[in-house]
Amino acid sequence: MDILIIEDDPVIGKAVQKGLAEAGYACRWIQDGTAGLEAALGQKQDVIVLDLLIPGVAGLSLLEKIRKDGIKTPVLVLTALGSVDERVTGLKRGADDYLVKPFAMPELLARVEALSRRSTIKPSAVLQIGDLMLDLPTRRVTASGVDIDLTPTEFSILEMLMRYAGQVVTRKMLCESLWESDWEGTTNVIEVHINRLRTKLQRGSKEPLIHTVRGRGYALRASA
Repeated sequence: MDILIIEDDPVIGKAVQKGLAEAGYACRWIQDGTAGLEAALGQKQDVIVLDLLIPGVAGLSLLEKIRKDGIKTPVLVLTALGSVDERVTGLKRGADDYLVKPFAMPELLARVEALSRRSTIKPSAVLQIGDLMLDLPTRRVTASGVDIDLTPTEFSILEMLMRYAGQVVTRKMLCESLWESDWEGTTNVIEVHINRLRTKLQRGSKEPLIHTVRGRGYALRASA
């Protein structure tokens, strides 16, 4: 996977390039927006890591230009501008993800990997874990062929859990996915929906599908 880094800070740029290279990615690092825009228009990269405060063409302008040109390359904004308004503006201008400085390299690597997956893998219209099936076009959920009646919120929670089957999905991830991109409220409300969903899925089953991971969140695992 090829990564284009547009970052004028030599310390951060070098660190990001080194971290991505050590993770096995091919990286190109550019330190100004004018050259960065030219490279981005070439569409030769799988993900773009973009700082907003760069010389030449500013980061937000670069974003707008490549989106207007029809370029769909995933863009991870990496910047010190971390207020809610600034993040919302970046996302509305065309960013796919937003990481505020200072940041941890493992998180940046995980976000780059996630963006790459989104751009190369078309989400399946039907999700299946064991005998549990979720059909997105029809909004139908069945277990062993029996329909399960879910509310819209329960359906959305189950979809996310099934997409991340076997992995921990945090309460905050669920809240942000369901209600708003910058959720800052209590996550306790999600427990009510999880408990109702767990009860509906467990009917006729000896073991629960949704498991609570103490202090972290929830994981959906098929019965053995």
